Amino acid sequence: MENKIIILPQSLSNKIAAGEVVGRPESVVKELIENSIDANATEIILVIKDAGKSLIQISDNGSGMTEEDALLCFQRHSTSKISSLEDLEKILTLGFRGEALASISSISQVEMKTKTHAEETGTLIRLEGNDIAEVSKTGCNTGTSLAVKNLFYNTPGRRNFLKSNQTEFRHIYETFLHLAVSHPEIDFQFINNDELIFDLKASELKERLERIFTNKFSDSLIEVNNGNEIIKVKGLFPNLTLQRSQNRISIFI
Repeated sequence: MENKIIILPQSLSNKIAAGEVVGRPESVVKELIENSIDANATEIILVIKDAGKSLIQISDNGSGMTEEDALLCFQRHSTSKISSLEDLEKILTLGFRGEALASISSISQVEMKTKTHAEETGTLIRLEGNDIAEVSKTGCNTGTSLAVKNLFYNTPGRRNFLKSNQTEFRHIYETFLHLAVSHPEIDFQFINNDELIFDLKASELKERLERIFTNKFSDSLIEVNNGNEIIKVKGLFPNLTLQRSQNRISIFI
């Protein structure tokens, strides 16, 4: 009887695994901005074209990576966040599994420029569907710039399932807002098809909300600041009498 079970090639298994991490361009935006936040960036710039289908670029001034770490970060289960089972009990970062970059690079064309503060020159890495096309030295600022081009170019079936540019842009827009609101201490820029959508400077939470929404919304907020030796609660809550055009509530803890 002929055997039916086979071991899938690494390239195919990577594409399948990518489906669990990358459902649409918004997934890439979320993963990469969270990486920048975890790298202690104080400035994050998001650039997209065609609702992220042809380009998603995240640039930050975070800690950056050495060439060795930059090459390792595109391998599955590579992470700087944990090294033992005990580390799972004290995770404070947004990501830790080491899946995102490997998944993203398996279904796109990726270009990364990165440099640590201690290095004089940075590292340039280009990948085509997880295959390394170039590794070289380059001049760049401290931090990381990662461009994801032609998402799902090698999985046309997945690309065909993407919605209209308007719908995909809306998903990216909402994710950007959630991250920008929950991290007002970081400068954020958002550029869509060469048009500046947001230029948010680091500020207090209430000022960040004013910049994103309206003064009327910000003025309606009720501030809460209370606690004891065990727990402290601090936050802003909207006045329930304020009319809202969308049936949506955001909670950040």
